[in-house]
Amino acid sequence: MVGRCAAEALGAPFTDVDEQVEAAEGMAIRRIFAERGEPAFRELERRAVETAFAGQPGVVAPGGGWAAQGTNMEYAAGRALVVYLSTEPSVAAARAAPEGSRPLLDGPDPAARMEEILAAREGSYEGAEAVVPTDGRSVEEVAAVLVQLARSRAGW
Repeated sequence: MVGRCAAEALGAPFTDVDEQVEAAEGMAIRRIFAERGEPAFRELERRAVETAFAGQPGVVAPGGGWAAQGTNMEYAAGRALVVYLSTEPSVAAARAAPEGSRPLLDGPDPAARMEEILAAREGSYEGAEAVVPTDGRSVEEVAAVLVQLARSRAGW
């Protein structure tokens, strides 16, 4: 939602990587994980980001796991303004829960699982050019910060 809002304000295209993968594969992320495994999903995700970067400048929203895979952050450097939207694990888990599309959060305690995931990915997120805290902010407030960053650093 934040990415769409920022893209609209910038007059730029928006790519939700999860939506692109689901459309290309004709199945939900949960099913891709179940039938093909996480490595296959991560490869599809990587390709979708590369395709988005090859198009006209816009806002690209990969999932949080994208940044923690291989050399994705290095690939993005110089091609994109990479921004980490930070949040507390419990807030992130609550935001993801209504969708039910995050197989890595399956289990009795999604917030504890999210804490583990964020701890494991923290080093990758340090490669972002900017960190924008999202807790206690509306979609519009976070999007406004992204728009400001894009205009100041990327020449929008």
